[in-house]
Amino acid sequence: VQLQASGGGLVQAGGSLRLSCAASGDTFSNYAMGWFRQAPGKEREFVAAISRTGRFTDYADSVKGRFTGSRDNAKNTAYLQMNSLESEDTAVYYCAAHRMYGLRDGYDYWGKGTQVTVSS
Repeated sequence: VQLQASGGGLVQAGGSLRLSCAASGDTFSNYAMGWFRQAPGKEREFVAAISRTGRFTDYADSVKGRFTGSRDNAKNTAYLQMNSLESEDTAVYYCAAHRMYGLRDGYDYWGKGTQVTVSS
C-alpha cells in the first residue's frame, strides 16, 4: 500500500489542523493506520493509531484529549484532527500502515511526511 500525508502547515498556538493520509495500491480496510511525528533533533515518536474499522484508537499521552484519529474507508483516507496545538507539536508528521492494530512501532508501510509548524 502507498501512503501520502497532506494537510500540514503553519498555525498559531491554540489553533487546529487536520492531516489526511491517502492510501492506494491495496484494500485500505485491511490495514490499521498510525500517525507518527519527528521533531528536529529528536527521534520519531508515536502519535496515534486507528483500527481497521476506525472503532478503536490509541494515543500518545502527549496528545490525548487534543488529537483525534479517524478514517473513511470509502475514501481510502485516514485523518488526524489536531486541536489546541502547542509549539511542542511542531514536527514532520507521517502516516503508516500495518495489518495489525495496536502497534506503536514496527509499521510496514510509510508515507512521506507533512510539516506542521506551530508558532507561539
